[in-house]
Amino acid sequence: MTSAVTTDKSARPGYGQLLRTPGALGFVLPGFAARLPFGMLTISILLLVQHTTGSYGSAGIVAAVTGISMALFAPVMGKLIDRHGQSAVLVPVALTHATAVSSLAALALLGAPVWALALAAVPAGASVPQVGPMVRSRWAAKLEGSPLLPTAAAFESVTDEFTFVVGPVLATALCTGINPAAGLVTEAALTLIGGLLFAAQRATQPKPVARPAHGEKHASALSFHGLRVLIVAFIGIGAVFGGMQVSLAAFSEEMGNPGANGLLYGVFAAGNMIAGIACGAIAWKIGPRRRLILGYIGLTAAASVLWAADSMILLGALGLVVGLCIAPALITGYTMVEQLIPATSRTEAFTWLTGAVAFGQAGAVTLAGRLTDAHGASYGFLVPMVATVLALSVLLALRAKLAPKAPSRIVSSSKPAAQALRSTSTAPSTGVNERGLGHRVPVTVD
Repeated sequence: MTSAVTTDKSARPGYGQLLRTPGALGFVLPGFAARLPFGMLTISILLLVQHTTGSYGSAGIVAAVTGISMALFAPVMGKLIDRHGQSAVLVPVALTHATAVSSLAALALLGAPVWALALAAVPAGASVPQVGPMVRSRWAAKLEGSPLLPTAAAFESVTDEFTFVVGPVLATALCTGINPAAGLVTEAALTLIGGLLFAAQRATQPKPVARPAHGEKHASALSFHGLRVLIVAFIGIGAVFGGMQVSLAAFSEEMGNPGANGLLYGVFAAGNMIAGIACGAIAWKIGPRRRLILGYIGLTAAASVLWAADSMILLGALGLVVGLCIAPALITGYTMVEQLIPATSRTEAFTWLTGAVAFGQAGAVTLAGRLTDAHGASYGFLVPMVATVLALSVLLALRAKLAPKAPSRIVSSSKPAAQALRSTSTAPSTGVNERGLGHRVPVTVD
């Protein structure tokens, strides 16, 4: 596939240049419309189930089942997308999700028991359309080898964060101002409409993977060691999101100002968005593996002091720092998929990472909630600390797995070319190949 690679190395990769990529706006705009409902789903379930059962605990169970179900089924959906194409999978998935969410809302309004709501939450979570990974796959296909690829990853991170700022606000307004089920009904409708609009953009979708020959198996994205390391790192990031959601709310209540929860989480989200915008505007001179490790060290350090906050101002400042540290690690991790995973498995790889964040978030919400109920908000902040410390330990121990294998290039063996190679390569050539046609030079990528 021909990539839109910028050949002018003096040009600074930027968002304007990114959005001028041919065909980009055609999938970016409907992609945003299809992703916005994802930010509405959890809060809509929480508000509806709490209203019908009178219990935040029951609401948390149903929301957690939705998140875990999504995390488990997202990679399966990603594999189907790589095999059959985005549009072929997205259309039935969007229809299924709208039906499942509407059924969950109806059961809640009818006063169904918690076990029935949790059961209905399984298909609702499993059928969440993985539009974010699909958009990232389109960027990766169009920008393969381009310096704009990190900018695209940053742009997608900011878009994700924006949906998680706007989505909950919209869902809360609908549930409290119109009807407790209005948030879920709107989420289902927007998912269906946005999903169908995005699926209609067939020209920019990556080509489906060719069916393997008889006796051959298509390699799963999970078979690549680097992706497994990234999954652990993203579970830690998800734990930060989940732990912050619960602990910020509990801290605000302990301080006698529960309404400040929205402000504190907004500051945290703003830090993430600011850092995401900055990451896309910087022309990086260090490799992505080093950026990921440095970013994760900063995130771990920031998350490790949250428990010590004893005032709203201090917690707000620390939350801002945590948000600033999340984006570099998150964006770099997504960027590395292009280097670590072949194009035939990238959508599946992106869904593994998205599912890892959801899994870490669901686990952290449950654990932080129990710690907060038993010991107070400060103990809830221990969840992000422990999760990031453990993930960083794995990241450092297995950092060698994040180095992509250097591809080989065959060039002419003419004297000028050979001299150029000797002056620019980082390793000596392996000599003349089997046919004596040229030199094979390894390309070093950090």
